[in-house]
Amino acid sequence: MNKFNSTQKIGNIATEFPKSKDLFKEYRIDFCCGGERPLIEAIEEQHLDEVEVVGKLNSLYEAFANEQDSEKNWQAAPLSSLTEHIVNTHHAYLWSELPKISRLSTTILRVHGGSHPELSRVHKLFHTLKMELELHLSKEEELQYPAIKKFETSGSSHDLKEAVRVIRELQDEHTGAGNILKELRTITNDFTAPEDGCETYEMTYKKLEELESDVFQHIHLESNILFPRLFELEEKATQ
Repeated sequence: MNKFNSTQKIGNIATEFPKSKDLFKEYRIDFCCGGERPLIEAIEEQHLDEVEVVGKLNSLYEAFANEQDSEKNWQAAPLSSLTEHIVNTHHAYLWSELPKISRLSTTILRVHGGSHPELSRVHKLFHTLKMELELHLSKEEELQYPAIKKFETSGSSHDLKEAVRVIRELQDEHTGAGNILKELRTITNDFTAPEDGCETYEMTYKKLEELESDVFQHIHLESNILFPRLFELEEKATQ
């Protein structure tokens, strides 16, 4: 019997079987911002073959079913462990890499913009994303995660309600970042530098692809694991 089917939510599949994210990336299926949708919606939206995608997903699962996955079980870890992981891994990466990619994208626009007009759009998209991410990271570090930690320490329903309120205020910002990254992938031809591109050109596109991967994993951990855990606790508290 197959493990997964197209009626299951994309985010749930990615959470239960982390290696599915590689397949989703291959087919440009959004598992972070679009994690709440059933897989069939993404398949139809992308005009994909349902039998092919679901078949590959289940084959991939079967191939790795007996292997121990290296990804930590964040569903069971303390909330503070997960938020600390996000800050120390994904926030640290972004604070370090965003300025570097900014310089690189400006350089290739200046050098190659005349023959590659799409670089003007790449530059604008990236810097819009950079501004949004830096603001979002600050809000998470100053508001969202402290609220979650306060609830975890106190266990009070009031602190839980406040943590969920902050989450819901910031959650929509994930969608904006995801959409910009999708457009960047399209306009850069899957982050493929042209034949006349220099090493800096190739490095810029490589770093943009790494950025996409990191941000998608960051959003996945929050939207498909951290936030649902808190929403579930809030729902139980009101019963």
